[in-house]
Amino acid sequence: MDSEATLSEIDRQIAIMRDGSVDFYGEDELRLRLQSCQKEGRPLRVKLGMDPSSPDLHLGHTVVLLKLKRFMELGHTPIFLIGDFTARIGDPSGKKKTRPPLTEEEVQENAQTYTDQVARILDVEQVEVRFNSEWMNEMGAADFVRLCSKYTVARLLERDDFAKRFEANSPIFTHEFIYPFVQSYDSVALEADVELGGSDQTFNLLMAREIQRDYGQPPQAVITHPLLVGTDGRDKMSKSLGNSIGITDAPEQMYGKVMSLPDAVMPEYFEILSAGEWEADGEAFKAFREGVGDPMALKHRLASLIVERIHGGEAAQAGAAHFKQVVQGKGVPDNVPEGQWALGDASSVPLLEVLVAKIGEKPLAASRSEARRLASQGGISVDGDRMEDIQHPLPAGTHLIRVGKRRFLRLRVE
Repeated sequence: MDSEATLSEIDRQIAIMRDGSVDFYGEDELRLRLQSCQKEGRPLRVKLGMDPSSPDLHLGHTVVLLKLKRFMELGHTPIFLIGDFTARIGDPSGKKKTRPPLTEEEVQENAQTYTDQVARILDVEQVEVRFNSEWMNEMGAADFVRLCSKYTVARLLERDDFAKRFEANSPIFTHEFIYPFVQSYDSVALEADVELGGSDQTFNLLMAREIQRDYGQPPQAVITHPLLVGTDGRDKMSKSLGNSIGITDAPEQMYGKVMSLPDAVMPEYFEILSAGEWEADGEAFKAFREGVGDPMALKHRLASLIVERIHGGEAAQAGAAHFKQVVQGKGVPDNVPEGQWALGDASSVPLLEVLVAKIGEKPLAASRSEARRLASQGGISVDGDRMEDIQHPLPAGTHLIRVGKRRFLRLRVE
């Protein structure tokens, strides 16, 4: 390949790397590194780290996973780092108070699910999957002190979340300062050329560039990406806020959640999640941003694109059919989950106990307070009758319970 063709290819790759990003730090350095890599026949090492702080990933996580996929398609080495060590510290990024660390057992249980979930986006056979406990568990006290000597407390307090908590006299615990050091050292251990992350991770990712220099490595390029807003259209998508669309959500549930999005966020969802794969629909969503287009039709299209990416085309069609039958047509789906309840010596079971019990994959209501709230809002029905009495007795027999628009259970009480 001649030099002109090489530069043209590098321009193409840089454009793909920049696409959809918020910031691209070290772009000029990366151009030069790409030239060297092409001469040496060496791919870039591209790092994406996630802490297993919960068992489920959501659509917000797929933004950076899809960018990692694009690097893989360019011929570079994708590294998916599971932060099993950092999860036991607790990531303070963007938090107004101390984030409780997880136990080792919780971390291991959550981490086991991550590879399977990532496989819905990436071919994990081509991904270097690593755990940062590999090197952190082996690091001695002297080496750790050496690591922590490479940054000052004053610089750490420049972080927006730390600065706000310091000004508000809100506690900042010493272990929280350790987190960015460990995340930075991960880049040293992996010899990362590029690190991907959300815009809320900017401080940590840039700190890694400095730590790499201190360890005699060229600094990684840093590419940050926008945070996806949740289904409430207001806050960042988060399972803890109850506004997330999980990768493991069933197709009909995922489809329904997308259909519940506020119209105003649809162009943002399309733009952030497109990842260069949905270009044929780009003009329609661009026009909608300018006030042109049928919001319901576009929302159906967005839901189909998202479900198809995670579950496949047939699942997307089934999700659309389920939505039209159950939500729009206010019907009952064909495949209602079934369960049983043994009364024992009792003559009935209170509805509340059924709603919070794990019958099937998960309870109909996440908590007693959620069940009461849904009942007060008219969101629960039994055998077609709206049920505001959360303690309504269910006698022996078969009952069809509906919670919200999409959760059903056919319960046999005996």
